[in-house]
Amino acid sequence: SQLLPNVRVLMRLLASGGLTLEPQVAAHAEEMFAVLSDPAIYEYENEPPPSVEWLRERFARLETRRSPDGQEQWLNWVIRLPSSEAIGFVQATLQADGQAVVAYVLSSKHWGKGLAQQAVRVMLAELVDRYDVQMFFAVLKRQNQRSARLLERLSFKTVVDELAAWLQVEQGELLMQRAACAHENKSL
Repeated sequence: SQLLPNVRVLMRLLASGGLTLEPQVAAHAEEMFAVLSDPAIYEYENEPPPSVEWLRERFARLETRRSPDGQEQWLNWVIRLPSSEAIGFVQATLQADGQAVVAYVLSSKHWGKGLAQQAVRVMLAELVDRYDVQMFFAVLKRQNQRSARLLERLSFKTVVDELAAWLQVEQGELLMQRAACAHENKSL
């Protein structure tokens, strides 16, 4: 496996349709703790952060933008409304081979408004444009139909079970993928 270049990743502020995606830093922890304490988010997986301090430490590790072994770049953005309210985040784990695993979390009071789709679309365009990502993957619980529909609207397709097993996707999870489009840009 190839190491990523050992350079500090300078993420850009992204904006589209009134949403702003800010590079996530440790200073976002208190504000995001309130967002991430929404129990509806955890219907299918994970659990809320145990404390603001824990979240601050996690964000500080992620702020390095790199895994300790240098194999991955970690890109995380906080999603803001025009009112400046933080409503969630989008994230990507980049591999040296041009692949990225993407994820997103929004407060449940903002579900069903197209905001997650808009934020993910902006992130995907940035990953193609600035980081030369060629293939996107997302892993989700099979029961999470809301998330599966969002990914389908973004042209993700379900991966055959054999490939998911090879990539060590857990039983009960779904792997979806999408190739980057050459014409993709932030105006999508």
